[in-house]
Amino acid sequence: MKGLTDVPGIRVGHASDFDALTGCTAILFEGGAVGGVDIRGSATGTSELDTLSPGHVTSRVHGIVFSGGSAFGLEAACGVRRYLGAHGVGFDTGVARVPIVPSAILFDLAIGKSGVRPGREMGEAAAAGASDAAVVEGCVGAGTGATVGKLFGMKRAMKSGIGSYSVSLPDGVIVAALIAVNALGDVREPSTGKVIAGARVSESSREFVNAERAMLSGQTGGFGNTTLALVATNAVLTKVMAGKLAALASIGVVRTIAPVNTMLDGDVTFAVSIGSKTAEIDVLGVAAIEAVEQSILRAVKSAKSMGGLPGLAGSAR
Repeated sequence: MKGLTDVPGIRVGHASDFDALTGCTAILFEGGAVGGVDIRGSATGTSELDTLSPGHVTSRVHGIVFSGGSAFGLEAACGVRRYLGAHGVGFDTGVARVPIVPSAILFDLAIGKSGVRPGREMGEAAAAGASDAAVVEGCVGAGTGATVGKLFGMKRAMKSGIGSYSVSLPDGVIVAALIAVNALGDVREPSTGKVIAGARVSESSREFVNAERAMLSGQTGGFGNTTLALVATNAVLTKVMAGKLAALASIGVVRTIAPVNTMLDGDVTFAVSIGSKTAEIDVLGVAAIEAVEQSILRAVKSAKSMGGLPGLAGSAR
């Protein structure tokens, strides 16, 4: 299993700054993809989301960018756009091809160096390094500075990153996901509700508080979050159905992160269709939920300790 790149026609590239602990991830569809989006968080930072609207003149997108750096990181999409434009990819305006590249950011300024953010050069590097090889997971790309469990602040949080997973259906239909997990809440096993990464009892402890219960007891706090998700399928979808698939995929985020979609999270889920297979949208939705759940679990399980925070995958070299 390669993760998101199991869907033919998709390439993924990361650019990472392991000193500043930030980065970006470029997901490319050079042949174009039909897209949709579902916004559940209330602290979002995005660009070009209108291009995913059924009423927009452009029928396809050519890339999606996830970036750290808060709003500053939106500049990374300019580099991806420049890379695609140099390779003749984009919406044909008659005088030039203009790449359509929606993007979304997460807040990682509280770890590493807050004055260093992904920019145009980093975005271009991520696009140039994109391939259809197995998706590299963990503390890379947009997940370089990702963390979870921040209800009590960064000192009691844990390291997170990027995860990716694919689900195969009959007749060659594939649904895959890629997630950058930077949540206020805890990550838990959907089947048991057990917290596997999140807010800890103390800075030196690996015992979890359970953020939901703490909030019910009156605890508030945390800042600088957002879970960014992308699901892709090789089944044919309209823009309307792509939006529905994104909404269904968001259920996987809700099942795996708690609390989630808060006022301090900028949670966004994208969905893209790239292929010619046929499948019912509800079946695709069930597969997308599983792909999202597993991607989130893989994001924390593959994260190494960095920036003074523990990760489930142990110490970084």
